[in-house]
Amino acid sequence: MSVDLMGFLGVVLVAYVVPGPDFLVVFRSAIEHPAKGRAAGLGAQAGLCVHMLAAAIGLAVIAARSPVVYDTVKLLGAFYLIYLGVRAVLAARRAARERVAVRETKDDSLPLGEPQSAGARWRSGFAQGFLTNVLNPKAALFFLSILPQFVNDAGSMTGQIFFLGILDVLIGIPYWFAVVAVASRLRALLARPKIQHRWELATGWLFIAIAIGIGVATAA
Repeated sequence: MSVDLMGFLGVVLVAYVVPGPDFLVVFRSAIEHPAKGRAAGLGAQAGLCVHMLAAAIGLAVIAARSPVVYDTVKLLGAFYLIYLGVRAVLAARRAARERVAVRETKDDSLPLGEPQSAGARWRSGFAQGFLTNVLNPKAALFFLSILPQFVNDAGSMTGQIFFLGILDVLIGIPYWFAVVAVASRLRALLARPKIQHRWELATGWLFIAIAIGIGVATAA
């Protein structure tokens, strides 16, 4: 098997550095709790595995050539981002009301998000990361259009796509864990009531803005 590893690694690193919806989900989850952030990162990579399998067996070709299928996936992803955004905005408003209720106390911070058990926290983070990427058609098109550029026609295209796809997923895991480590350092800062409120509103409206952009592009 002969593939252009250096060229592929360069493209993958650039793709990870440019933030997308998966970055927002992982970072926001890590702010709530590092374990949830790691779970979201693993979920995001699991979502990529779905697209890798689809590309390897040719299903992504069908999705890309069928406007109905492609647009349906895009709209499902947009609706999910709107759901995440609305949840964040509502969480910010709920936290603001709670701060008003305890204003007479000396506690200068409130925990981010509702308390969750370790298991529930992990499941929530993983599901959010997974759905964000599995409903992202750009991830499907990456595997469909980018990966074949780095394979050797003399070998098995399916095998090489599997190899490069798995390499992509493995590269992403330490990247997401590094993002979680950075976000964890900011937890104390973002736990301050005013900053927490602005953070929740900013990420919530950003999710909604991305979703609207997807919807507009789909309708165009």
